[in-house]
Amino acid sequence: MTADLRIRRYQDADHDAVWALHHQALDDAGAHGGAGSWDDDLHAVADVYLEWGGDFVAGLLEGQLVAMGALRHTSSHRAEIRRMRVAPHVQGRGFGRVILEHLEQRARELGYTHLHLDTTTGQLAARALYCTHGYSVTGRERRGPFELIFLEKYLTTDDGHH
Repeated sequence: MTADLRIRRYQDADHDAVWALHHQALDDAGAHGGAGSWDDDLHAVADVYLEWGGDFVAGLLEGQLVAMGALRHTSSHRAEIRRMRVAPHVQGRGFGRVILEHLEQRARELGYTHLHLDTTTGQLAARALYCTHGYSVTGRERRGPFELIFLEKYLTTDDGHH
């Protein structure tokens, strides 16, 4: 099932497909906050993610971009999981898990020991994914019409140590 998903690093030619997937997935989850400067990073992926100790990956199914996720440097030991999206028509096939596990492994390779992220209370599939992967809730905050949940995880090495 998930073996069909091919993950590769973001390329400039992905911009329009990433932009479309971002909006489609947020609309489907009822978590779209409308247009605003908070989406500017998607117009500057190389500057925000790739050139500053992070990553941005595309998940391709039969050549179509159907999943994505990003890792953003926040300090020498911390990175933020961002822009996790799976196209509604392929949700439930484990693609979000594959992207998340890829980003966690990439974070280890880059020397990060701690990951953090946020999601909305209404994004139940995302919350379940993060909780089953060892993320703990660290706080909540109301932002506009949404209640955000903040989560974090300490990464372990292959031998189980932090």
